[in-house]
Amino acid sequence: MGEPMRIGIVGLGRISGAYLTTLAHLPGVRVTALADRDPLRAEAARDHAPGARAVPVEELLTSDEVDLVLNLTIPEAHAEVATAALRSGKHVYGEKPFAMDLVQARTVLAGADGLRVGCAPDTVLGTGTQTARKAVADGVIGTPTAANAAFTSPGHESWHPDPEFYYRPGGGPLLDMGPYYLTALVHLLGPVERVVAAAGRARDIRTIGSGPRAGTDFAVEVDTHVTGALVHAGGVVTTLTTSFDVVASTQPRIEIHGTEGSLSVPDPNRFDGEVLLRRRGAAEWTALPPSAGYSGAARGIGVLDLVTNHRAGLPHRASAEVAVHVLDVMETLLSAAHRRTGLAVSTTCEPPAPVPLDEVAVDGRPFRTA
Repeated sequence: MGEPMRIGIVGLGRISGAYLTTLAHLPGVRVTALADRDPLRAEAARDHAPGARAVPVEELLTSDEVDLVLNLTIPEAHAEVATAALRSGKHVYGEKPFAMDLVQARTVLAGADGLRVGCAPDTVLGTGTQTARKAVADGVIGTPTAANAAFTSPGHESWHPDPEFYYRPGGGPLLDMGPYYLTALVHLLGPVERVVAAAGRARDIRTIGSGPRAGTDFAVEVDTHVTGALVHAGGVVTTLTTSFDVVASTQPRIEIHGTEGSLSVPDPNRFDGEVLLRRRGAAEWTALPPSAGYSGAARGIGVLDLVTNHRAGLPHRASAEVAVHVLDVMETLLSAAHRRTGLAVSTTCEPPAPVPLDEVAVDGRPFRTA
């Protein structure tokens, strides 16, 4: 198997705990360095990464003890940190969105020069989306014709102690949660060619609801309700809604409709979940057993997939190509909404290779965190 890929993590905020928990179970990787603008957070994270050093960001990015930089910073910093890491000869895997816009994204990619660049979400590699993908590919619902996808919530300020970045450029429901839904749709139905959209916001001021700053007001700088129609390369039309303005909803997360049936796809922000099928003439929905994907996966499985495929000389699945296309779709949706017109998406991508059920990991064992 060789020496483990040495991971340096930049950004030890809320999501880092999930990554640290997963990375501790992954074969073939080892966390060696931790960095954050707040040195105390980096020091505290050492409890979850035995042997890792807490260092300044600049030192981590150039350290000889780091092979891959895991970029968990806020969206505004994604491109800057990724570019600096690549310049230092490090592979990069980052949280979504890939960058603030396509200009930044292309700058990052220009510096890759043979290095691996990966990006969340990796939830699509779990058994939920992958089982649905296999069902579509196997023709279980006939020829896909349409889809609908919806993320709705009242907003993150009720539970997040520092929610402002969700309501600044680079945030909002589309750039925050859209990557989960759009990445799943790319896996299920292929890339998007053109879109139409509308957007708005319910209010200009929100109030922090938890933590030491509860009761603090802050400004909303982005649209908090975005809806659109997406035309996929194969002709399937998806209706997408992302919102921070909905108190409650019973809408399904994702549904795929075909000539012979419909699939209900589980929450793309999760790795597993029940895939439901209702074929033409059936009286009720039936659950499909898991038939593809990494079982028991959690945030960070995309890092393992990158490392495994890097060693095998194969493309990794949570790829920059897909992430940049998803970013382009989101940017085009917002532009179409503001310009009140339909627009073509300028990029495309190949859907990554499907994940066989319990694909073998780098140490010869099927991956499971459980």
